[in-house]
Amino acid sequence: MKTYLVTGGAGFIGSNFVIYMLNKYSDVKIINVDKLTYAGNLENLKSVESNPNYVFVQADICDKEAIQSLFDQYDIDYVVNFAAESHVDRSITNPEIFVQTNVLGTVNLLNIAKNAWAVGDDQYKDGVKFMQVSTDEVYGSLGAEGFFMETTPLDPHSPYSSSKASADLFVKAYSDTYKLPVNITRCSNNYGPYQFPEKLIPLMINNTLQHKELPIYGDGMQIRDWLYVEDHCKAIDMVVRGGKLGEVYNVGGHNERPNIVIVKTILEYVKENVDPAVGEHMMKHVADRKGHDRRYGIDPEKIKRDLGWYPETTFEVGIKKTIQWYLNHKEWMENVTSGAYQEYYQRMYSNR
Repeated sequence: MKTYLVTGGAGFIGSNFVIYMLNKYSDVKIINVDKLTYAGNLENLKSVESNPNYVFVQADICDKEAIQSLFDQYDIDYVVNFAAESHVDRSITNPEIFVQTNVLGTVNLLNIAKNAWAVGDDQYKDGVKFMQVSTDEVYGSLGAEGFFMETTPLDPHSPYSSSKASADLFVKAYSDTYKLPVNITRCSNNYGPYQFPEKLIPLMINNTLQHKELPIYGDGMQIRDWLYVEDHCKAIDMVVRGGKLGEVYNVGGHNERPNIVIVKTILEYVKENVDPAVGEHMMKHVADRKGHDRRYGIDPEKIKRDLGWYPETTFEVGIKKTIQWYLNHKEWMENVTSGAYQEYYQRMYSNR
């Protein structure tokens, strides 16, 4: 049985990954470590919380003693690092916390994993790996043509993407300097169930249902490559198990859409299926975000060629599944946006 230390496993992508792995494999053990900030939600994991192969631990990846105790207690084979502050707007307001979690937290994980797995000078136990889950935002912005390749120079423009790029470089440095077995994945914009409603798609769904204005940055023509979260989970699984050590793999959905098209798609679906009163009159253009990248686009040819991965979910299918999931889980949306609910979970796990 392989044991995974999954950090940030109560967040959006992390919780989807935990569920994906436990549903797919009976011979894996998942140790889920999450600080339970506003974006970490144990409601996401109700379906697996009684699984005997699943353990949840509330801890900060910056906490050396807490992380060390997990390596002492469990025979960990893989670290899959999702834990991160991830919202660009929050990074512009408070960049320091992004450095703390995304950079120093990653370095703490690297140090503890390196020491725990070492069997000699620059030698490690067989079959172990540190998996860094990153973002295409570290590459910066594209023009109208072309795609990000794994060889594209890093050119981050926001405090968030700068912190992720720094973390990636530390992971690379531990591979180059200490020969630590690592992989890095860089994904395009994820969407799907359990995404905290500060991100574009769940925010617009939530605002539409509540008849609130739908804020559109600038002209709304910023283009993103959209990746259904389950497809991303499959890619991470394949890289952990089969990725060539030291390699970076880009994970993209081949689903480029301007933000304003996403918003109109949501409005159209809700109007046709739920509430005929909603419409484009609810959209409001607001001042653009500082340093807002114009276009992201990923070439996933390397992961397709090396590991056989490809995005199975078209945007047309994925966006309908996603909107319907939020329509079917309105209580979840209400809960995660409730301050009292977050305080309850913080109190419950701080007393353990």
